[in-house]
Amino acid sequence: MRKSPFILILLVLSACGSKDPASLCEKFYTPYPDMVTDRARTPDNGPFLDAMALYNDGDYAGAITGLDRAIARDPGNSAIRMYLVSANLGAGDAYKAEMHIDFLENQSDKSYRDQVDWFNALCWLCEGDTARADKQAHYILSRPHTYKKQAQELVDALKK
Repeated sequence: MRKSPFILILLVLSACGSKDPASLCEKFYTPYPDMVTDRARTPDNGPFLDAMALYNDGDYAGAITGLDRAIARDPGNSAIRMYLVSANLGAGDAYKAEMHIDFLENQSDKSYRDQVDWFNALCWLCEGDTARADKQAHYILSRPHTYKKQAQELVDALKK
Protein backbone atom coordinates (compact mmCIF):
# COMPACT_ATOMS: atom_id res chain seq x y z
CA MET A 1 0.00 0.00 0.00
CA ARG A 2 1.40 3.36 -1.03
CA LYS A 3 1.17 6.25 1.44
CA SER A 4 0.47 9.77 0.32
CA PRO A 5 3.25 12.38 0.63
CA PHE A 6 1.10 14.26 3.15
CA ILE A 7 0.94 11.23 5.47
CA LEU A 8 4.69 10.69 5.15
CA ILE A 9 5.33 14.31 6.07
CA LEU A 10 3.09 13.97 9.12
CA LEU A 11 4.91 10.81 10.20
CA VAL A 12 8.30 12.49 9.86
CA LEU A 13 7.17 15.57 11.75
CA SER A 14 5.66 13.55 14.57
CA ALA A 15 8.85 11.49 14.86
CA CYS A 16 10.87 14.67 15.38
CA GLY A 17 8.98 15.54 18.52
CA SER A 18 8.53 18.96 20.08
CA LYS A 19 11.76 18.66 22.08
CA ASP A 20 13.97 18.43 18.98
CA PRO A 21 16.66 21.12 19.59
CA ALA A 22 16.70 22.23 15.94
CA SER A 23 12.94 22.77 15.94
CA LEU A 24 13.08 24.54 19.28
CA CYS A 25 15.98 26.68 18.09
CA GLU A 26 13.96 27.79 15.09
CA LYS A 27 10.90 28.39 17.26
CA PHE A 28 12.64 30.48 19.92
CA TYR A 29 15.20 32.42 17.88
CA THR A 30 14.02 35.93 17.17
CA PRO A 31 16.53 38.41 15.75
CA TYR A 32 17.60 41.06 18.21
CA PRO A 33 15.63 44.17 17.18
CA ASP A 34 17.36 46.89 15.21
CA MET A 35 17.78 49.88 17.47
CA VAL A 36 20.55 51.60 15.51
CA THR A 37 19.45 52.16 11.91
CA ASP A 38 17.93 55.54 12.73
CA ARG A 39 21.37 56.89 13.63
CA ALA A 40 22.78 59.63 11.45
CA ARG A 41 25.25 58.14 8.97
CA THR A 42 28.88 59.09 9.49
CA PRO A 43 32.07 57.83 7.88
CA ASP A 44 32.75 55.84 11.06
CA ASN A 45 29.39 54.08 11.36
CA GLY A 46 28.66 53.66 7.63
CA PRO A 47 29.89 50.04 7.43
CA PHE A 48 27.89 49.15 10.54
CA LEU A 49 24.71 50.70 9.10
CA ASP A 50 25.28 48.92 5.77
CA ALA A 51 25.60 45.61 7.65
CA MET A 52 22.41 46.39 9.55
CA ALA A 53 20.52 46.90 6.28
CA LEU A 54 21.45 43.31 5.35
CA TYR A 55 20.56 42.14 8.87
CA ASN A 56 17.11 43.72 8.58
CA ASP A 57 16.62 41.96 5.23
CA GLY A 58 17.38 38.62 6.90
CA ASP A 59 20.68 38.27 5.04
CA TYR A 60 22.57 37.20 8.14
CA ALA A 61 25.61 35.87 6.25
CA GLY A 62 26.02 39.22 4.49
CA ALA A 63 25.41 41.09 7.72
CA ILE A 64 28.07 39.03 9.52
CA THR A 65 30.68 40.04 6.94
CA GLY A 66 29.92 43.73 7.48
CA LEU A 67 29.56 43.40 11.24
CA ASP A 68 32.91 41.59 11.43
CA ARG A 69 34.52 44.54 9.62
CA ALA A 70 32.79 46.99 11.96
CA ILE A 71 33.85 45.12 15.11
CA ALA A 72 37.44 44.94 13.83
CA ARG A 73 37.42 48.76 13.78
CA ASP A 74 35.75 49.03 17.20
CA PRO A 75 36.24 45.78 19.18
CA GLY A 76 34.66 47.12 22.37
CA ASN A 77 31.40 48.17 20.73
CA SER A 78 28.72 46.19 22.58
CA ALA A 79 25.94 47.00 20.11
CA ILE A 80 27.89 45.66 17.12
CA ARG A 81 28.82 42.60 19.16
CA MET A 82 25.16 41.98 20.12
CA TYR A 83 24.12 42.09 16.46
CA LEU A 84 26.94 39.66 15.65
CA VAL A 85 25.49 37.28 18.25
CA SER A 86 22.04 37.52 16.71
CA ALA A 87 23.24 37.34 13.09
CA ASN A 88 25.38 34.28 13.79
CA LEU A 89 22.42 32.54 15.41
CA GLY A 90 20.24 33.54 12.46
CA ALA A 91 22.84 32.10 10.09
CA GLY A 92 22.93 28.85 12.05
CA ASP A 93 26.33 29.29 13.70
CA ALA A 94 25.59 29.09 17.42
CA TYR A 95 29.26 28.49 18.27
CA LYS A 96 30.36 31.82 16.79
CA ALA A 97 27.42 33.52 18.46
CA GLU A 98 28.52 32.08 21.79
CA MET A 99 32.05 33.39 21.22
CA HIS A 100 30.68 36.93 20.92
CA ILE A 101 28.49 36.40 23.99
CA ASP A 102 31.58 35.39 25.95
CA PHE A 103 33.17 38.68 24.94
CA LEU A 104 30.08 40.63 26.06
CA GLU A 105 30.03 38.79 29.39
CA ASN A 106 33.61 39.82 30.08
CA GLN A 107 33.22 43.49 29.14
CA SER A 108 32.75 46.13 31.80
CA ASP A 109 29.72 47.41 29.83
CA LYS A 110 26.83 45.36 31.20
CA SER A 111 24.06 47.16 29.28
CA TYR A 112 23.28 43.93 27.38
CA ARG A 113 23.16 41.72 30.46
CA ASP A 114 19.61 40.42 29.91
CA GLN A 115 20.23 39.88 26.20
CA VAL A 116 23.42 37.96 27.00
CA ASP A 117 21.51 35.73 29.42
CA TRP A 118 18.77 34.93 26.91
CA PHE A 119 21.01 34.55 23.88
CA ASN A 120 23.24 32.22 25.92
CA ALA A 121 20.19 30.00 26.42
CA LEU A 122 19.49 30.17 22.67
CA CYS A 123 23.08 29.28 21.78
CA TRP A 124 23.00 26.22 23.98
CA LEU A 125 19.58 25.24 22.66
CA CYS A 126 20.74 25.63 19.06
CA GLU A 127 23.90 23.64 19.81
CA GLY A 128 21.67 20.82 21.08
CA ASP A 129 22.57 21.23 24.76
CA THR A 130 19.00 21.33 26.04
CA ALA A 131 20.04 20.66 29.65
CA ARG A 132 22.21 23.75 29.71
CA ALA A 133 19.56 25.82 27.91
CA ASP A 134 16.98 24.68 30.48
CA LYS A 135 19.29 25.60 33.36
CA GLN A 136 19.86 29.04 31.84
CA ALA A 137 16.13 29.56 31.36
CA HIS A 138 15.56 28.68 35.02
CA TYR A 139 18.27 31.16 36.00
CA ILE A 140 16.44 33.86 34.01
CA LEU A 141 13.19 32.94 35.76
CA SER A 142 14.83 33.34 39.16
CA ARG A 143 15.33 37.08 38.79
CA PRO A 144 13.72 40.19 37.34
CA HIS A 145 14.49 39.86 33.64
CA THR A 146 13.53 41.22 30.22
CA TYR A 147 13.25 37.69 28.79
CA LYS A 148 11.28 36.09 31.61
CA LYS A 149 8.29 35.26 29.39
CA GLN A 150 10.48 33.65 26.73
CA ALA A 151 12.40 31.71 29.38
CA GLN A 152 9.15 30.32 30.80
CA GLU A 153 8.01 29.29 27.33
CA LEU A 154 11.35 27.56 26.76
CA VAL A 155 11.13 25.69 30.08
CA ASP A 156 7.61 24.60 29.21
CA ALA A 157 8.65 23.46 25.72
CA LEU A 158 11.57 21.46 27.10
CA LYS A 159 9.24 19.65 29.55
CA LYS A 160 6.93 18.33 26.81
